[in-house]
Amino acid sequence: MNNPIVIVWDCGATNFRAVAIDSNGRILAQAKAPNQTVPQPGGPPEWRIWDIEKIFSDLCRLTTQVVSQIDKTRIKALTITTWGADAAPVDREGNLVYPLISWQCPRTVPIMERVKTQLDANDVFRRTGYQFMSFNTLFKLMWIHENAPDAWEKTYKFMNHTGILNHRLTGRFSIDPTMAGTSMAFSVAERKWDNDLLALAGADDSIWPDLVEPGQVIGTIQPQAAEKTSLPVGLPVLAAGHDTQFALYGSGAALDEAILSSGTWEILLIRTHPFTPDQKTAESGILIEQDAAPGLIDPQFLMMASGTLEWVRKQFWYSDTDEGIYDKMTAEAQNVAPGAGGTTFLANFMPQAGPGGVYNTPGSIIGLHVNSSRGEIYRAALEGLSMQLRHALEVFGKTIKFNARAIRVVGGGSKNALWNQIRADVTGLPVITTQHTEATVLGAAMFALVGVGEFASIEQARTAIDVGQKIIEPSGAKADYQNIYDRYQRLLKTVGPNYAGKTT
Repeated sequence: MNNPIVIVWDCGATNFRAVAIDSNGRILAQAKAPNQTVPQPGGPPEWRIWDIEKIFSDLCRLTTQVVSQIDKTRIKALTITTWGADAAPVDREGNLVYPLISWQCPRTVPIMERVKTQLDANDVFRRTGYQFMSFNTLFKLMWIHENAPDAWEKTYKFMNHTGILNHRLTGRFSIDPTMAGTSMAFSVAERKWDNDLLALAGADDSIWPDLVEPGQVIGTIQPQAAEKTSLPVGLPVLAAGHDTQFALYGSGAALDEAILSSGTWEILLIRTHPFTPDQKTAESGILIEQDAAPGLIDPQFLMMASGTLEWVRKQFWYSDTDEGIYDKMTAEAQNVAPGAGGTTFLANFMPQAGPGGVYNTPGSIIGLHVNSSRGEIYRAALEGLSMQLRHALEVFGKTIKFNARAIRVVGGGSKNALWNQIRADVTGLPVITTQHTEATVLGAAMFALVGVGEFASIEQARTAIDVGQKIIEPSGAKADYQNIYDRYQRLLKTVGPNYAGKTT
């Protein structure tokens, strides 16, 4: 078999991987390493940054491992997909002049609160499709402009982390529209920068690199990068971008079908044609991002997901470092009846995000008693995340008139059978998972394969690669969850006001 191979760098907030995938969608080899933020040297302890040099070095090392396991002559391209929003200033050589601030860092909260008093949130949403969230790229840009003048003076371009990694490989500056769309400074209707919003940071669109559409060539692997990765000099590096948008294409989802991309963050979204959002949509917490294909948009809810479950693991299974720890956690939760012994878990660990963002309700565990077990708490977390999903679906129905018939789940969170069953029971909808479990990697590879001429179009690539599917129907527990969901809704609305004005 001489099918072309694409190397995909799949970077998540918890893990990152180098993956070799062929034009049939087969994963031939992969290697991964953990990812986490680090404190900023010399800064307050709560300031969190990404060590992009370590990330790049580790990805190069992982790529060398992967390349050693495959036929190197079949590699036709490399592409990179990551989470959104985080970016940093670089000089003309592409070197950081200030650290890469993480979405987990609270330093931009005061700037966000100030801008809320200066701009109409509904107007910003109409223009950019984005809600006010402290980790939006625009607020990082403003923070550096106001608080790091030496760095600002040296800034040539502002680069998201995908762009920084691509530059390390090719020496070219670039950003794709799916990443630009997570900035709160990019026109949702025109697919270009909003200079009026960038002016808040004393900047304009010249501070950003050139836009490169997904599947287009950014540049080629340069000699120094080739030595570090074991990839051939001159190998094309093609644009991908925000992981969620590429999971849409790798999931096999049709236009106007509900997809849940479940990882550290969970994003409920659809691919659809552009529409003009009204005030009710703006006030609901919905985001609208750029699709990987021009001419489409992706309305969505951004919600914390496995990041919440990881918090549960750290608090209640902290002494267990076994790789199969989540299987153990799930086994304990499996023995707990629906309702988790009366425990309700409000999973709003980022209160500004998701359908509960309108209440500003922080993450909360309610209903604990002296006999509460960690299995009950973990099940309550799975149920709370599923309640959040149902809530988001209901808001979709009320605002953009989208009523799901099923939910297609992709990402790491799709591999938890108990969670999928709870999702189906809580929402009352079939949950569809794919046999091909790497939707983001597959979607990014599809665009790269189109870019190197293996497929004539992204739709041809989607038709050619069979992802398979499994359907999980709601069980008899569906009825049990109605009262539990009613309680969730009451608590969501009443807990938040008690934290009004507090920073969480």
